Amino acid sequence: MWFNNNGNEITTQFFFEGKAIASMESLLKNEKSDFTLESIEQCTLFVMPKNQFKELLECDTEFKKWFDQLILNRFFYYSKHLITYLKDKPQDRYNELLEKHPHILQRVPQHYIASYLGITPVSLSRIRNRK
Repeated sequence: MWFNNNGNEITTQFFFEGKAIASMESLLKNEKSDFTLESIEQCTLFVMPKNQFKELLECDTEFKKWFDQLILNRFFYYSKHLITYLKDKPQDRYNELLEKHPHILQRVPQHYIASYLGITPVSLSRIRNRK
């Protein structure tokens, strides 16, 4: 997931197999999203029409619990992600990313990883060479 900042793509999150993804602003508030969702690998998507989603949310308590937990997890993720930008060095953010997603270097182009970490691809290369 990324957004455009004056012509620069800023990567904000990676999603892997089995994860649900949606623009919450668009889905819940019917607003245009600031984010772009892009697949960088071949994938199979399961798409749910908005009216079916709303019906499930209203009528299926298990689906509602699942969605509420999804929203909480996204909130916790973004809160922690913001804190790491404020307190951690890029090397620390890189190490944490590798710890959580050890396969990411084989699956995601380096410029997306650098953007996600808030650094340039050259800085990411330096960090990787220190290992």
